[in-house]
Amino acid sequence: MHGANVVKRIIAWTLFDFANSSYSAVIAAVVFPVYFATVIVGNSEGMGDLWWGRAISLSMFIVAVTSPFLGGIADASGRRKSFFLFYTAVAIVSVMLFTTLRPGLVIYGFLLIVIANTGVEGGFVFYNSYLPLIADREKIGRISAAGFAVGYVGSIVALLLAIFFIQNEMIEMVWIEVGSLFTLFSVPVFLLMPRDEARTSIFSAAGGGLQQTFRTIKSLFRKRDSLFFLTAYFLYTDGVNTVIVFASIFAVTTLHFSSTEAILLFLVVQISALIGSFAISFPIDRVGPLKIVRMSLVVWIMTTIYAFFVSSKMEFYFIAVTAGLVLGTIQAASRALYTYFIPKEKEAEYFGVYSTVGKTSSILGPLMFGLISNAFHSQRPAVMSVSILFVLGLVALSRVKIKIS
Repeated sequence: MHGANVVKRIIAWTLFDFANSSYSAVIAAVVFPVYFATVIVGNSEGMGDLWWGRAISLSMFIVAVTSPFLGGIADASGRRKSFFLFYTAVAIVSVMLFTTLRPGLVIYGFLLIVIANTGVEGGFVFYNSYLPLIADREKIGRISAAGFAVGYVGSIVALLLAIFFIQNEMIEMVWIEVGSLFTLFSVPVFLLMPRDEARTSIFSAAGGGLQQTFRTIKSLFRKRDSLFFLTAYFLYTDGVNTVIVFASIFAVTTLHFSSTEAILLFLVVQISALIGSFAISFPIDRVGPLKIVRMSLVVWIMTTIYAFFVSSKMEFYFIAVTAGLVLGTIQAASRALYTYFIPKEKEAEYFGVYSTVGKTSSILGPLMFGLISNAFHSQRPAVMSVSILFVLGLVALSRVKIKIS
């Protein structure tokens, strides 16, 4: 492959992070969670939290169950890009349908967010699987970090536009904006990534793909280092995702942030995450992703414990900056670290397992937060529970050893 083509593919790959980050920021993290919990459901006695937790958990369960098998089928059939395009289209159409939501349409809203989130998270399996194909081992850490950095730029742009529409009482335009950004910045990756080379029909590939996926799972869990890494990843990703999906609801409900203040808070997170991603891109390759993940977990532990005691908006802004700095760091370093366990031509299959582990953990965390918040009629005990996940993740990660080649 020529150098110019490699650069184009890397740029296209990072731009997709811009695309899906508009969804992650506005729909999954800041605007829609509050809108769904307080406007569509009504968050009296934590009922909005409970329904939001159920929606996120169900979508993650669907992705967790299907992604390793679909990854195996995609590899076996040679139709990786086709699966990728399908999931992305499902996400975009579902977001556009948010414009039809009205207060009280709880089940309809629940189904839409489940479908949209399934599309986004399912697409990540195939998106991540392209990373080892476009990056050499010695550059994989910085390219992984660059993807997240570009994604944070996408989050910032999407949130700034969302502020404008919200201040002008045009909430439906927020969903159209996200769908449009998602569509526009997805185009390059589908144009420039390698074409599908169909080896066999999807139905023929299904049997072989499923068998190979089971072999992949057995292989990963038989090896000590990959077993402990996936265990650690399960635990700390649970913590990270729970923080992401409930941070804005905590800010609005417990600390009485306005909708605009909640968006500004998340902008602070995204800007600090952008800085963190750029700052860590070269150290990931030089120091090694394992050490970077360990250091990030220590910061996450301290941050979530402090969040339990926070009493002012200014304190929470400080927490937001700290969390932002390690958010992109732990995501980029984890993705880079996992590539050390992947044999060539098994990328979609192995990242299917990676996604399953991450999404399975994401079933438990949001549901746990919603249940604890509902049981105690307070979000503070729920916040404190998240720190335990980071501690356990750090313990499991201490057993992992890799060779930096």
